[in-house]
Amino acid sequence: MAGFDKWTERLARGVARRSSRRSTLAWLGAAITGAAAFPVLPVARAASGSPHGGGGATHAPISSGNPQDPGDQSSCDYWRYCAIDGFLCSCCGGTVNSCPPGTEMSPITWIGTCTNPADNRAYVISYNDCCGTSSCGQCLCNRNEGDRPQVRPQSNNDYNWCLGTESSVYNCSTAVIVGVALDAPK
Repeated sequence: MAGFDKWTERLARGVARRSSRRSTLAWLGAAITGAAAFPVLPVARAASGSPHGGGGATHAPISSGNPQDPGDQSSCDYWRYCAIDGFLCSCCGGTVNSCPPGTEMSPITWIGTCTNPADNRAYVISYNDCCGTSSCGQCLCNRNEGDRPQVRPQSNNDYNWCLGTESSVYNCSTAVIVGVALDAPK
């Protein structure tokens, strides 16, 4: 052990003779800056996908087949999902209107108003959470168009809306059309 101690002392004294505190701090600062820049290097991210949320696995497009309901129901860019926050039931074994097997739809919802590109009309959309099994983990979307502060809970998508069901465990979210939105009075 004495040999190791002498070698360490010689090494430390040699470094002290050849460098100053300023150069050591400058070298240490450059190393920390370089380490901080390392995560921004271009790499393929597993959760890349839509600009509205994490992607996860890619899915085959799901279309309604109805020209009055255009778009891919497994994509965050689908017109009904303008105020959704959560996993899409259409990617989790359910549909845009129904929950996957083994879950139940929450009777408590938040609402949004989305414009259908097929007819350029605004529709009231009820976003119902499906509850009862653990989170689906696929097709996460977080779009906050028209989202209101949490003091207006009926128009805020950040709550766990499963509190009105037998189980408060969240699985995924649906987007059910309630009706046509009325034009604002002039």
